[in-house]
Amino acid sequence: MNTHSFESITLSEMDKVKLMNRTDQKYWFNSNSLSNLLEMVKEDYFLLHIKEQNQLPYATTYFDTENNKMFSAHHNGKLNRFKIRKRSYVNSGISFLEIKFKSNKGRTIKKRIPSTDKHFIFTDEESQFIDTNTPFKTSELRPSLGNKFTRLTLVNKNFKERCTIDINIEFEVENKIVPLDNLVIVEIKSDGKSTASPLALALREKRIKTSGFSKYCVGRSVTDPLLKKNAFKPKIRSIEKVTHTHIYI
Repeated sequence: MNTHSFESITLSEMDKVKLMNRTDQKYWFNSNSLSNLLEMVKEDYFLLHIKEQNQLPYATTYFDTENNKMFSAHHNGKLNRFKIRKRSYVNSGISFLEIKFKSNKGRTIKKRIPSTDKHFIFTDEESQFIDTNTPFKTSELRPSLGNKFTRLTLVNKNFKERCTIDINIEFEVENKIVPLDNLVIVEIKSDGKSTASPLALALREKRIKTSGFSKYCVGRSVTDPLLKKNAFKPKIRSIEKVTHTHIYI
């Protein structure tokens, strides 16, 4: 995968396009298509570099209630739903507690505060943040899924769009690790419609269609054999077909 032909952008320069209230389009496909896709859009985007690296490791811990209210809300197609997670940007040493809210208008609204790297413990400030911005109390939350991946972040040179490309995706629960080999997840994030974006056009040219993908829901589905996941089984079978691998559920 050749990323050297992209102009670079720094984390502080990327702050121009935070997009905390945005629309998202997701795509996923076999990693064999990634190199050519990047070549198609190299003139249209900057590529984020941190400490001279552009393939950046992320580590995430998701939280849910004992009876999996957040997973069930997504499984049952409920809108106005939440996800709560702690995410570490490994190379920069920065961690955030993040709340993602998917509205019934199809917008993703993300709020976050700086966090410690102690993923399983909430500080008083973090507890207040969750209590204020969600219907959940920290006393009812527990770690439900670990997730690691490597991310490339593209920033449109018009600074109205940001795209993430995730590879090396794996999930972990109680030392059980499930990798999603050969899978790439692309997310195009903008403040409006992103159908005219260069990356979206390149994906369309390669006949890769937009398709929803929740790392949390897929991860829970492939790591917890007792969880009700009928709604996600077709997605998992499609992933297996696209990546030519078998995922144990």
